[in-house]
Amino acid sequence: QVQLQESGGGSVQGGGSLRLSCEVSGYTYSSDCMSWWRQAPGKQREGVAAIDIDGSTSYADSVKGRFTISQDATKNTLYLQMNSLKPEDTAMYYCAAQVGGAGYCSIGMLSVGGMDYWGKGTLVTIAS
Repeated sequence: QVQLQESGGGSVQGGGSLRLSCEVSGYTYSSDCMSWWRQAPGKQREGVAAIDIDGSTSYADSVKGRFTISQDATKNTLYLQMNSLKPEDTAMYYCAAQVGGAGYCSIGMLSVGGMDYWGKGTLVTIAS
């Protein structure tokens, strides 16, 4: 059974940092596109960052220069380092996998409906 489990969320002051983790179990995402998404109350889920199997990364304009996506294949774990956090970053954060999506893994090209597996999310709250 494939499971994606996020952790690392919490409440921090604006300007602070958090590191989210997404542990993948049940399979090894050797040819998949991995990504982070977020959904704020009353808003649609939006793509935040994506990473391809060759290590290439892409980011939403709103987080570029502040967030960094990475992965540790030996641990089957995806990460999102978030720095200089702003109140508008407050949201539930989800990791997702698109099976066989390697090579077409740019956050601007991904869609919610195109993801094959989702985690249950971890809540990030940024105080002003």
